[in-house]
Amino acid sequence: MQRSGSSSRLRQSATAVRGCSRRAAARVVDAFFGLEPGNGRPVVVRDLATPMPDGVNLMGDLYRPAGLDGPLPVVLIRLPYGRGGPFKVLFGSLYARHGFQVFIQAIRGTFGSGGQFRPFTTEHEDGLATVKWVRAQPWCDGRVAMTGASYFGHTQWAVAPYVDPPLECVSPHITAARISAAFYDHGVPQLQNALQWSAQVGRQEWMSFPAQMATTPVFVRRTRRAMQHLPLQALDVAVAGAPVAFWRDFVAHAGPRDDFWSGSDHSGADLGRMPPTSMVTGWWDPFVREQLTDYTALRAAGVPARLLVGPWRHGEPDEFSTMLQNDLAWLGSHLNGGAAPTGAPVRVNLQPTSAWLELDAWPPPGARSRLEYLSGPDSLVGRPPTEPCPPSRFTYDPADPTPSVGGPVLTPPSKQHDNAELESRADVLVFTGPPVGADLDVVGPVHARIYLRTKHPHADLFVRLCDVDEKQVSRNVVDGIRRLDPATVPAADVTVGPDGVLAVELELFPTAYRFRAGHRLRVQVAGGAFPRYARNLGTGERFGTGTTMRANGFEVLHDPEHPSRLELTVLSAPAG
Repeated sequence: MQRSGSSSRLRQSATAVRGCSRRAAARVVDAFFGLEPGNGRPVVVRDLATPMPDGVNLMGDLYRPAGLDGPLPVVLIRLPYGRGGPFKVLFGSLYARHGFQVFIQAIRGTFGSGGQFRPFTTEHEDGLATVKWVRAQPWCDGRVAMTGASYFGHTQWAVAPYVDPPLECVSPHITAARISAAFYDHGVPQLQNALQWSAQVGRQEWMSFPAQMATTPVFVRRTRRAMQHLPLQALDVAVAGAPVAFWRDFVAHAGPRDDFWSGSDHSGADLGRMPPTSMVTGWWDPFVREQLTDYTALRAAGVPARLLVGPWRHGEPDEFSTMLQNDLAWLGSHLNGGAAPTGAPVRVNLQPTSAWLELDAWPPPGARSRLEYLSGPDSLVGRPPTEPCPPSRFTYDPADPTPSVGGPVLTPPSKQHDNAELESRADVLVFTGPPVGADLDVVGPVHARIYLRTKHPHADLFVRLCDVDEKQVSRNVVDGIRRLDPATVPAADVTVGPDGVLAVELELFPTAYRFRAGHRLRVQVAGGAFPRYARNLGTGERFGTGTTMRANGFEVLHDPEHPSRLELTVLSAPAG
């Protein structure tokens, strides 16, 4: 969940350093990522075996700063993508040149480590055993920190709230304590993320990194074709050439209340045991909603924590550079006696501007709620409905599923796009407000309450907020989805009225976004967003084996008894 986003930057870096000496190449890499030049050539000890309690050995490489003897603190990085290639350059050599001893370990079942690779299922036990082993080595002074993004962020969450004595600090970037949030969103399987990542990890051991980068367009096209097919169970073979353990777990455990992934969920851990935490993420990252929830929970538990959110998708090059810069300063402060970070603990980009907001907390203190009500047939207004109004209707057909456009997904096309083609479809309801009179800064959580009826009980509700400019171009800002299933309805976020109408409380992604004066707010309501999310077949068949499709009729109500609305968190006055 990390490699593809930064691949263009890695390729550019590799081209830039070709033909240079090692020292010159290192300086080019440092400059490329906006870093001060490092020092010396690291001392590398390869293929160190870490024994696990079950007898399996996990392999790792140790990078020591040049000219430093004796035991030192250790920066532990546990990852599934290999110890060589770009990870050697960017985490081993680079961090060591900047004064840190680094131990990079290939997790279970990958790149020389024993056991079976079943993502997210063994990182807690293996991580604790690794920290214990590292602390017992003569080259470690007993202090251990961890860092890394995406999957290597998950390996931090699997250890940090539990290990005793605590780690010195962690930097779990573009990840979440509840890692399965990247693959299941309020009950809806995130098909595109899961299959593309399965294609990546399914070929990484038999295809070199340069070959993977060169053939990425081929695999993207292959994955997009595969997602059109049913059943879904064996799509891993179609995209990776062989079964992929993660994909089989993903399709087998997508049902409501399946607790298979509970062992990888660390959101319920004792967060008071977490060490100082620094996190970088992006507004277009699939983890951002959960990561902001994690940050709020860490601060509530009294953990010194910092958060930076930029205008990035998962692993975008500028985001990657920011992570490296933040990491070196954060690790230096906690391991090497460097200066403590200054400024507000929360720093977020206000999209689509170049401005950054400095905040004391998230959500921002002093923000207020703004309600926008759906009003038939196609309006969005700032007051509840007072007159009777017929419901708005559409039919969702899984044989011709409502397509996804942009949004927070692991790989492009993501982020903002023109939604005109999507909004022209008969299966998408559109409600548009009047031009805003002054800049409106939406900074914080976004929620919707939608009242609806469906012809059949198996359905998905998708809601999106868009920004419509003076030229009537509609661009997506945030969205959210909820699976409606007899096994999960009613629930705390879905109630059933005496008239059979469902009241659905829907959590959209958070944001920091400026609607400029003269722009309009627009709300879309639909029954899905394919292939970002798996289509709801409408029959209740098992996710991996279902093939029968049934169209479903929707009625969205917006009358005085059923005031469907959007709730925004806005700043009392526009920032800056």
